[in-house]
Amino acid sequence: MKSIVVLSGKGGVGKSSIIASLALILSKSHSLVCADCDVDTSNLSLLFNIPEEKYNEWKYLSTNQIAVVDKNKCINCNKCVKACYFDALKLSDGYPMVKEFGCEGCGACELVCPTKAISLKDINNAKIGFSKTKYGFLIASAQLMPGFSGSGKVVYEVRKKAKEISPNSEIMLIDASAGIGCPVIASVTGNDYALLVTEPTPSGFSDLKRALSVVDHFGMKKGLIINKYDINLKLSERISSFAKENNISLLAKIPFDKEFVKAMTAMVPVIDFNEGYRPMFNDIAGKIISTLFE
Repeated sequence: MKSIVVLSGKGGVGKSSIIASLALILSKSHSLVCADCDVDTSNLSLLFNIPEEKYNEWKYLSTNQIAVVDKNKCINCNKCVKACYFDALKLSDGYPMVKEFGCEGCGACELVCPTKAISLKDINNAKIGFSKTKYGFLIASAQLMPGFSGSGKVVYEVRKKAKEISPNSEIMLIDASAGIGCPVIASVTGNDYALLVTEPTPSGFSDLKRALSVVDHFGMKKGLIINKYDINLKLSERISSFAKENNISLLAKIPFDKEFVKAMTAMVPVIDFNEGYRPMFNDIAGKIISTLFE
């Protein structure tokens, strides 16, 4: 199975819209599975009009732990409170108590407790499931519960689930989250191709460079799409020149068009909403495939 990760460095550049149409094109010529690895704000399924209740086998995941205090063993020494870097413990009636959403499960309190009054327990901090799109391919998705950490581990589980539900697929298409943090690194590592999406804004260009540093660290093949290129033609040219200087294949320059917004509102890929965009995405997919399987 070949894997393609799509990332942007910055949110709001139209990455998920592009992925939805790209998935539809790729599924016509290759067996495909999608992995929505934006586990903090998963929304790829919305573009395929899949409500949460239509997902199969929603299961809870435990990718983190929190501290639990046994008052019967506690001697009120407060060493755990002083040792907590995250300030997740506070005194209540003389005993340490874990603040809601405060504990990161680092285990420092457990290590310093002289009476073993503190232990770490697993928590259900995310849920994962999968569904079939009306176009025939499957999509795996997960949601990290608000206030909890462990997004990188959840991303790992989503990619694992995608392989489980469609083991014979030729291509896995991965939607990474914005930024360059832990969930993005977990999305990028071990892939065959990275598709970078940017927009011609100062923050879009800056964050593209940061995302590129992650991709280059893993040494994979890559390509670039400039979305909404015509909102700033001068900056689009700078990004194009940057791509050429850094040996990044510029796959397409997509104009700003309200049809993308209308398609999202209708919860369909833009090529299914407006056939005029199909040739462009056919060309993008063709360039990626030729590089991916060369």
